[in-house]
Amino acid sequence: MKLLDRSKRPFVLTPEGDAYYDGCRGLVERYFALEDKVRTLHQEVVGRVRVASIYSVGLHHMSRYLQEFLSHNPKANVRLEYLHPDRVYESVENDIADLGLVSYPKASRTIQALAWRQEPMVLVCAPRHPLAHCERVDLSQLDGEKMVAFDSDLTIRREIDSVLNLDGVNVVVAMEFDNIETIKRAIEIDAGVALLPAPTVVREVETGTLAAVPLTTDELVRPLGIIHRRGKELTSTARRFIELLQSESGKVTTSVAHARTHIPTLALAGSIPEPAAVPVGGRSTQPTIAAG
Repeated sequence: MKLLDRSKRPFVLTPEGDAYYDGCRGLVERYFALEDKVRTLHQEVVGRVRVASIYSVGLHHMSRYLQEFLSHNPKANVRLEYLHPDRVYESVENDIADLGLVSYPKASRTIQALAWRQEPMVLVCAPRHPLAHCERVDLSQLDGEKMVAFDSDLTIRREIDSVLNLDGVNVVVAMEFDNIETIKRAIEIDAGVALLPAPTVVREVETGTLAAVPLTTDELVRPLGIIHRRGKELTSTARRFIELLQSESGKVTTSVAHARTHIPTLALAGSIPEPAAVPVGGRSTQPTIAAG
């Protein structure tokens, strides 16, 4: 029986090879799950969980989650890596990561998506911009404004465009970027305004380099979710980490204090319908940063 097709370069698995590989991977996963179950009979979490996250989830929030998780489970190990959204899905599908943290999570034949939290979007502008001093901003006030936007192939850009189009708002796209950090830097030099998730600008608003103004509409939110490979038996460490994230989602507040601006507390997301890494565990480490 041939498991590899050597007539192609690079080698590929034959249908029999695919079946054998999937079966072996399932056996290995069940072995580790059994080992983990035996260890946790003593009510102690000692395993490892590998997490891939989009960068805009935020270093500040993730640091707090990790500290709390490890304080309750000192023998556990969390391996965290920041990646581009597409690579987060790839890492989970290819079993490089146990869990993925993404925005606009999508369930599929191979991916299971769990609700985490929803982040309200706010208008972000330079402190000297005329809209910076508003209590709230209506989307109609953005008509004709220069916008620093997300790349057109990103889901968040499509969602923002859809809401603006429904409201008949036409903006002038001055720049496009694939990540929030670069968008914020462009706003700081007054290249335009942007619609961003409130938690992603807390630091800049506190230091006065950016202004964040709530919107009059609640149509614009960014849902965050937790993904894992469908059919994979999660270890107790991974399950405990998920429980922590979901329990903490209602506590994530964004008390953005700039003039009269107060960003609302984040709400727990509802259910989602189906359709180079850094170890953290007892040592202070800096996560790998990539666009996302």
